[in-house]
Amino acid sequence: MTVEMQVLQRIYAETGADALFLEQDFLRRYITGFYSTDGYVVYDGKTCTFVADPRYFEAACEQLAGSFVRVEEGAFERAVSLVAGCKRLGVPYPFVSRAAAERLEERGFALCDCMPALREAMKIKSPAELACIARACDMAEEGLLATLPRIREGMTERDLAAVLEYEMRMRGADGTSFETIVAFGKGSSVPHHETGDTKLRFGDVVLIDFGCKTQGYCSDCTRTFLFGDDKQHEDFKQKYALVLEAHERVKEKLVAGMTGKAADAIARDCFRAHGLEGYFTHSLGHGIGLQIHEYPVLAPRSEEVLKDGMVFSDEPGLYFAGEYGIRIEDSICLEGGKVRSFMHKTAHDLLIL
Repeated sequence: MTVEMQVLQRIYAETGADALFLEQDFLRRYITGFYSTDGYVVYDGKTCTFVADPRYFEAACEQLAGSFVRVEEGAFERAVSLVAGCKRLGVPYPFVSRAAAERLEERGFALCDCMPALREAMKIKSPAELACIARACDMAEEGLLATLPRIREGMTERDLAAVLEYEMRMRGADGTSFETIVAFGKGSSVPHHETGDTKLRFGDVVLIDFGCKTQGYCSDCTRTFLFGDDKQHEDFKQKYALVLEAHERVKEKLVAGMTGKAADAIARDCFRAHGLEGYFTHSLGHGIGLQIHEYPVLAPRSEEVLKDGMVFSDEPGLYFAGEYGIRIEDSICLEGGKVRSFMHKTAHDLLIL
């Protein structure tokens, strides 16, 4: 029995349903390894079937040949026919619309939530998943390195985002992990700034939050720069050094067995010692995988225990409204009880462009 099949059986057993019924693209991909915009994965404890939309049937048959997944052509009616003898279906509640749930209930099925079991399984990445995330991180960093020499005064945030996304694509990325954030000057003080038409000026802070995907798996990285040194950013430089200290301290002190709350406190206590904890306005990190925000969560109230095989971000930041913001972020994992960073190609020390 393959490791993938063992994981599926564990999810099935923990859910306690007669069958699993999944139609979300990232969950279909997690179970089968095949990406499609439509389709259903049905598992009744014995047979795993991917009901493929006709547009994907040929490709699915080819890619999944020899795997534990059986491929059939069809749509909703065919998927429902495979669970006709079942009474209780496991569906992922947070990702099921009311209309989709009612459509199944109208057929007489009782529904239960299989997402807790899926979530627990997805927290721990397999070697193959870790390899995908590592490649996505390499592509992201290499894309940034190719972009930096092309940054010019007068270009817009949107221009810079487009160049970076192009460079990541040129290195094999399937797409971006999320909408690329490029913030110039005071826009950097908004953690999730909306990339726009602000033009780059000499002396601006430049914050870039970006990532890309390969085989569905995400990378997530943030770097903060100065575009030229106008000798008016001494306070910024001091705060940058503090954010970098917090970022590196997390890598040094975070270990398996900690809670997400304890991990967050490593960075937060660093800022608190300087009276700046109020300027760290978000959590330390989030899980990364087929979705850019997964579990575990590294936040002040998180009691989740961090374990080997988990992948998450290390992204402390300080934000001063109307002035500037600083964030330094790596995608990291736990391996052998300690942090291993996927980001090793771009500098963490302050770079003046």
